[in-house]
Amino acid sequence: MVREISVIIYLFFYKCFFTLFKLFPQKNKIVLIASFKDNCQYIHKELNNVGFSGEVILLCKKSCYQNMKTFIGDPVYLIESGKLIHELKAAYHLMTARTVVVDNYYGFLAVADFRDNVECIQIWHAAGAIKNFGFLDPTVQNRSIREKKRILAVYKRFHKVVVNSQKFADIFEEAFQLEGKPFLPFGYPRTDFFFQKSLHKKVCEMFYAKYPHFKGKKIILYAPTYRPNSEANQLKLDIDKLANQLQEEYVLFVRMHPSVNLTELDTIGRENFVYDFSREATINQLLIVADYLITDYSSIPFEFAFLKKPMIFYPYDLQNYMENPGLWDKYENIVPGPIAYNTEEIIKLIESYPFHEGMYELFNEKWNEYSDGISTQKIVQYIMQRHS
Repeated sequence: MVREISVIIYLFFYKCFFTLFKLFPQKNKIVLIASFKDNCQYIHKELNNVGFSGEVILLCKKSCYQNMKTFIGDPVYLIESGKLIHELKAAYHLMTARTVVVDNYYGFLAVADFRDNVECIQIWHAAGAIKNFGFLDPTVQNRSIREKKRILAVYKRFHKVVVNSQKFADIFEEAFQLEGKPFLPFGYPRTDFFFQKSLHKKVCEMFYAKYPHFKGKKIILYAPTYRPNSEANQLKLDIDKLANQLQEEYVLFVRMHPSVNLTELDTIGRENFVYDFSREATINQLLIVADYLITDYSSIPFEFAFLKKPMIFYPYDLQNYMENPGLWDKYENIVPGPIAYNTEEIIKLIESYPFHEGMYELFNEKWNEYSDGISTQKIVQYIMQRHS
């Protein structure tokens, strides 16, 4: 009840100021709303490259606010933070913009009464999805009628949705309860990186210049996703077994989800094998240098597949995860690689990996059909035409 009252007050605040600021003159302005930095950074950079003459404003959640402020010169405001001045400016810019680009679900959009000539474009924050989201998430059905209406009101603000495949468009259509096929088949800006081979070489050179002791070792990257139960967000690998069997030839990088704070990684006796890279290097850097990826329900495989390197899927808690948040299909029908349920099975797969590039080519054809290395250009070209 307390949370519901807080949400009502929060949305009432936004509705009042949306109504006020809608009376202000509209400007040649693009507002980018970000929870994750990559897609909006790519779009921002390309808008500068093509010489966009209007304003570009960034509204960022705490998760990427500092990063955006560091690398982008345009105004950056903090949203969903309770900082009154920032929230006021966010409301003003939203109501005076011509194009709004969002990468996630934002509650205040439920009361955003945009002008008729405004377009709100959902670019999403990942290149694919294994787990349920939106109205596919079974927990949504347990929410109150009022809350479900608010969720649907947010989705109704998405005039267009960028997708990287028809398959993902079908999932969005059901998850967001969309009508009218409002999809833009451009692919995601963040995937452009995986087509830039010369940049990959530089990434490797910079990485090994910083970490020369990893040269000559094969890198296994373990990158599990976030779990709704905080107690389940701890390392579920037998590091001793992995080290005893693999440490002569391999090293293990652990990369936890950004929302997860891993308790200190115990490396005693294994200092030359396991390393916590949860806060070191970017995920793209790690994907480039990794020889193997181990993950579970993460969206990372949709990008790692571009590199056509071995993946092992480790859904050790599959039964629980199928209940909350659930999967949109059988797990084995989604993932493009062998499945392991314990550390012993992971070791066997690494030592004798059934790898062939064809499995990733088919996966890319299905999931990444619109991603071609120029997704950012296509999106920016579309936005520029709206502002011409």
